[in-house]
Amino acid sequence: MDIPKNHPRYKSLLAREKLARGIKEGLVHETGLIAHGRGEAFDYLLGEKTIPPVDEAAKAGAAHLLLAKNPVISVNGNVAVLAAEECIQLAKKAKAKLEVNLFHRSQERVEKIAALFYNKGAGKILGIEANERIPGLKHDRGKCSKEGIYSADVILVPLEDGDRCEALVNMGKTVVAIDLNPLSRTSTTATVTIVDELTRALNQIGKWIDSLKKDENEIEIKKIVDEWDNEKCLRETLSYMANRLK
Repeated sequence: MDIPKNHPRYKSLLAREKLARGIKEGLVHETGLIAHGRGEAFDYLLGEKTIPPVDEAAKAGAAHLLLAKNPVISVNGNVAVLAAEECIQLAKKAKAKLEVNLFHRSQERVEKIAALFYNKGAGKILGIEANERIPGLKHDRGKCSKEGIYSADVILVPLEDGDRCEALVNMGKTVVAIDLNPLSRTSTTATVTIVDELTRALNQIGKWIDSLKKDENEIEIKKIVDEWDNEKCLRETLSYMANRLK
């Protein structure tokens, strides 16, 4: 489908086309369309923009990634087709690993997603061989790489499942989540929740990493982490949505 760039819904329609094509190419599970549509509904309530409290969340997420000893960015099919380039760029800035982790897992789909990242210029992709398991998760998102998610101290999880987020937090890990639904279990469980559209969030985290790196002040970066109040950010985000509804 040829979508004119001056269409008022250009970015939204383009994302839908990418996901539909991703299903045909075996990258996206069909339930990924439901997840995307649910998130997009919340983006309408934000006015399809990054609001101030969410930008602060992106800053906090960047700070956590900069202080991490073994940061990992977890990716699934939706993330791959919508934001592979952004994930690769952020991984380079944050010196983070990329790992494929899927709820509806098949070896074929994992390898196709990894191949997409390699074709976009990524380095090593983890998750092709899942040699560890997240405690308490019996479904396939519990399968992970010992070198990556299992041993990570900070994990960026875009478009996450709430039970895995909870399990990672229970393991003592810092979870930075990207989730447009501020009421989800992921949002309320994560260490830092960025209530924003996927590509906007990844780009904002990257911008904050660049900005904080320029300062090179570890004390200030630690202060951002220590003073972060995720519940307050979620309350302010919900308040913003409610006011727009009025």
